[in-house]
Formats: sequence, structure tokens, C-alpha cells
Amino acid sequence: MKLEIIIIISYFAGSIPFGLLLTKIFLKKDIRFIGSGNIGATNALRTGNKKIGYSTLILDILKALIPLIFIKLFYVEYIYISSLCVFLGHVFPIWLKFKGGKGVATYVGILFCINIYLGIGFTLVWFIVFFIFKYSSLSSLIGSLSIPVIDFFIFNNNEPFFFIIMFVLIFYTHRENIKRLSNNTESKSKIY
Repeated sequence: MKLEIIIIISYFAGSIPFGLLLTKIFLKKDIRFIGSGNIGATNALRTGNKKIGYSTLILDILKALIPLIFIKLFYVEYIYISSLCVFLGHVFPIWLKFKGGKGVATYVGILFCINIYLGIGFTLVWFIVFFIFKYSSLSSLIGSLSIPVIDFFIFNNNEPFFFIIMFVLIFYTHRENIKRLSNNTESKSKIY
């Protein structure tokens, strides 16, 4: 399979806006006009429908995990470029004028595919930070920052550039959250 085809398929897999689709189908609402207006799982939980929120989370993870497992099995040399394209598809979907989600659930799917222990590490850090501070955004930022550190120090990977790039992208998608965190106006989240 040519690299161009892998890039296109990865991008379009990532660009499926499950949060938007589920809220339109089951709630007859547009998630872009609810809460933060984001199409991701955290905002889907703000609809008040936990099934929609958790379904969005699971589907956003799977839309990365499923195509990347295929790439890992048959074209492992393209795993990082495919992962990046899946992520960019979620954050900048062509269907929504390039205004997508923040990419955290999709990143979790990417991590579990690349190295299951990185996925577990991110999840543990996310939950620890969340239970202490109750901010989903802060948990996501610290979780994504922890991955290049974990990858370098625990797995002795001397080239954590991919994970640094992913942290920078997640930092970018959370720039409004960072402003609210610094101004102490960020909303606390509930996940139960």
C-alpha cells in the first residue's frame, strides 16, 4: 500500500465526528451548540446523557485503534505518520470546516496501539490528576506531557519526538482551557 493511501485513509478514519453524529441521531441536538461547542467526549458528557458521552469516548478511541492495528500489522514503518494523520483528522475534520475535537480520546487509541503500556500510563496519570483537581483539561495536558517522559525514562526510547509533537498539538487544542485554568475560570468536570 502506498504511503499516500495510508495518509488519506488514516485522516478520514480520524475525521469521523462521533460526538456530533451521536448527539444528532439520539438527542436531535447539535453538540457544537452545547457546553464548550467541542465535538469530543468531555463535551458529549455535558449533554447530560452519559451513554452518549461514553459512547463518544469509546468510538473516538476505536477510530484510532482499529486502523492503526492494521497499519502496525502490515505497514509498521508507517505507524507514526498514520497515527499523526488519524489525530489530525479528528482535530481538523474536513466535514466540519476543520473545526474538530481536542484529540485526547483519539490519542489514547494511538497510544494503546503503539505501546499498550503507554496507553495505560496515560490513563493512570489522567485519572490521578483528575481525582486530585477535577479538571479534564488539566488531566489531559499532564497525561500527554507524561508520555514522552515515560517513553524516554521507562522504555529507554531515545527518540521521543513523536510524543513531544503530540503533546504540542494537544497543548494547542487546549489553549482556551489553559487560559481559563490560569484565570481560575475553567469548569470542573464529572465523569460519573
